[in-house]
Amino acid sequence: MSPYMLVLLFSISIPFVLSFYPPLKFYRKPRALAASIAAVLAVFGAWDVFAVWRGHWHFDPAGVFPMRVINLPLEEALFFVVIPFCCIFTWEAMKYLTQRMRR
Repeated sequence: MSPYMLVLLFSISIPFVLSFYPPLKFYRKPRALAASIAAVLAVFGAWDVFAVWRGHWHFDPAGVFPMRVINLPLEEALFFVVIPFCCIFTWEAMKYLTQRMRR
């Protein structure tokens, strides 16, 4: 397991499990969640692909799997799915907790 993949798995583990907490209703708008993640993936993924292609940065082969998506390591492509998911989950959880505390 690559170190980068371990960080991604650690990052998503708690938000993913807690996203099924019924009162939170995290999946009440799955299309909005998918569209938000897709927008981040398209914009910042393209930026990453371009930067790697131009040689502005690279990924240490010892820290990532050899599998590539376009010219990005698998972990970097998954980053643009995992981190937006975690951010949106955090936002929704904070909204839920704020509403609950106001009652």
